[in-house]
Amino acid sequence: MNGYERLLATIRGQAADRTPVAPQLFGHAARLCNISLRDYGQSGALMADCQLRMQAHYRSDAVFAFMDFCVESEALGSRVRFYDQQYPEIVDYVLPAQADAGALRLPDPTADGRLPEMLRGITALRAGLGDRVLLTGCLLGPMTLATQLYGIENALFLAADAPERYETALDFATECAIRYGQAQLAAGTHLVAVFDPAASPAVVPPAFFRQLLLPRLQRLLAALRQAGSLATWLNIAGPTAPILANYPAAGADIATFDYEVSVAEACRLLPDTCLIGNLKALDFLDTHPERITLAARQLVDACRDRGRFILSSGCEIPPESAPANIAALLAACDTGG
Repeated sequence: MNGYERLLATIRGQAADRTPVAPQLFGHAARLCNISLRDYGQSGALMADCQLRMQAHYRSDAVFAFMDFCVESEALGSRVRFYDQQYPEIVDYVLPAQADAGALRLPDPTADGRLPEMLRGITALRAGLGDRVLLTGCLLGPMTLATQLYGIENALFLAADAPERYETALDFATECAIRYGQAQLAAGTHLVAVFDPAASPAVVPPAFFRQLLLPRLQRLLAALRQAGSLATWLNIAGPTAPILANYPAAGADIATFDYEVSVAEACRLLPDTCLIGNLKALDFLDTHPERITLAARQLVDACRDRGRFILSSGCEIPPESAPANIAALLAACDTGG
């Protein structure tokens, strides 16, 4: 089996030759190739080249088409500052505190900001990977993109003080995500993962998730499936145990769980959903490689009988992580296919 076949079988609950490995490696590709994050984040061709070279080095089963978490917000009009050794940051949000998101124009993924660069990068990645390795698109979920319209503090105040106005922002963000996801699939991704870190119980209460975010995630994941995504993937880091049981209702085929949720609890809450996780991402910075391999093998053993498990970190592995530690993760499953 190759990586694409292995992952697809695992997601569908079918037999695979081994546990698939899909480490969340984004900016690390630039570091591995000695490219600045400034350059990596502004060229689709360079992003694709770095990701292809990194996959050839580590032989992971999946590749993520990803620049940074500011791409969508920048396309909407936020001002972004780039750095050589860290991801860009938003320095001027597109909306003032009390503004209505309904006045914004939906972005055109083929024309606005760096979205076209991302699409060019996806096309290059698919040309290089074919159907050997699963190509995963990445986009921001409704809550995270809505917070990026105002800034997290202003967004949370708006959600509390003017909930109807904030729901307008959530609806707008959902439509943005649908458009961008459809464009990524048309450009060549096999599926699209929805990253929504601001939906974590570390940020908003579980009741907020169920009442306001779940209906929008349902709409988003259904639209991605209809657009051709081979599976739907909800990626929310942090202490997600209070909301994991809602993922099937959202329509998620794949659920990321972080180190703050035990593998036993994740399996109990999501018995029929493909799980991906849950090594602590920060451990890749300075933990000894043997400890990474040991922790990874313990995870694989714990999930061997259930199937539907993909070995990974619970969130992005930091760009500056030690290559030996990432290689140790891959070694836990003796990758080579």
